[in-house]
Amino acid sequence: MQNSIAKLLDGVVVEWKPLGKLLIRTKGTKITASQMKELHKDDAPLKIFAGGKTFALVNFDDISEKDINREPSIIVKSRGIIEFEYYDKPFSHKNEMWSYHSKDKQINIKYVYYFLKTKELHFQNIGSKMQMPQIATPDTDKFEIPIPSLHVQTEIVRILDTFTALTAELTAELTARRKQYNYYRDQLLSFQEDEVEWKALGEILHRTKGAKITASKMKEIHKNNAPLKIFAGGKTFALVNFDDIPEKDINREPSIIVKSRGIIEFEYYDKPFSHKNEMWSYHSKDGNINIKYVYYFLKTKELHFQNIGSKMQMPQIATPDTDKFVIPIPSLSIQNRIVEILDKFDALTNSITEGLPREIALRQKQYEYYRNLLLDFPKE
Repeated sequence: MQNSIAKLLDGVVVEWKPLGKLLIRTKGTKITASQMKELHKDDAPLKIFAGGKTFALVNFDDISEKDINREPSIIVKSRGIIEFEYYDKPFSHKNEMWSYHSKDKQINIKYVYYFLKTKELHFQNIGSKMQMPQIATPDTDKFEIPIPSLHVQTEIVRILDTFTALTAELTAELTARRKQYNYYRDQLLSFQEDEVEWKALGEILHRTKGAKITASKMKEIHKNNAPLKIFAGGKTFALVNFDDIPEKDINREPSIIVKSRGIIEFEYYDKPFSHKNEMWSYHSKDGNINIKYVYYFLKTKELHFQNIGSKMQMPQIATPDTDKFVIPIPSLSIQNRIVEILDKFDALTNSITEGLPREIALRQKQYEYYRNLLLDFPKE
């Protein structure tokens, strides 16, 4: 592979051009998050993009024809998580975002997309200077990219498409496995009311508070490979040393962390940790309770808590919502057996050290290596 890439790029001449001169920038549609939710229909043909992974599927007559883009395009997700997405079916997006397409037959728009993916960190660094991470149209319009011949662009796209197709196949298989896992998990955790004893979380577990710490403070004290993890909302966390926060705020028990704002979900953690004080966690001192069994049961009920949280302007739940929630408590031997089975499924579907997730991670590294090799043009 490296030899063929070296041959492809040998003596290649590139011209550097700003995106704004090279491509056509298009606006989105004026639509709110609530309207997107209201209009969404599963399997509708038109995709409306919002920030992050949020989108709505709508019918063509749900929005103005002038707001529909029918060209293969690069969508600029300009707020929050700043990134680029390629899309080649009819679409629109919220009007704080923008997209680019090409009418120039000498430009392969997907080549431009692949190049921009290597520069996402550059744009994320620009956006990080704002309170809410965001970039503006001049940041992309003025950004220069290397343009080799159409033949070289097309070959680069062909090679990278091959890698992404392999990853997509593995991801589809992983999705199927996860559906299977969820099915068996739900079967294992289904109990009749009179079959076992049902108890409220607040009765059987200890609830603990977190640390009073801001996002900026977490960023300031974060150290790669430090031993103590501080959880915030979503996937955000900081790694810190034990003396960076008060000892009273450190939890050393295997626990269920309740992510109570934004994306409401539960996480299991069995190493020393803390979390922001708007969150809470549960652990057990009862020898007849396997805390991981409780975690697995709560994972089947996340939608219940998300529905409670959705009634607030900022989705959130309160401690009584979990304290008063009743769960089935079978014998300890049954709890342990359920955990043993689900741990094996979980390793196959979620662990980055084994199973499909590991294979996908390796493929992704391989793809990124060759992508950087193919797109590393020196700027003279």
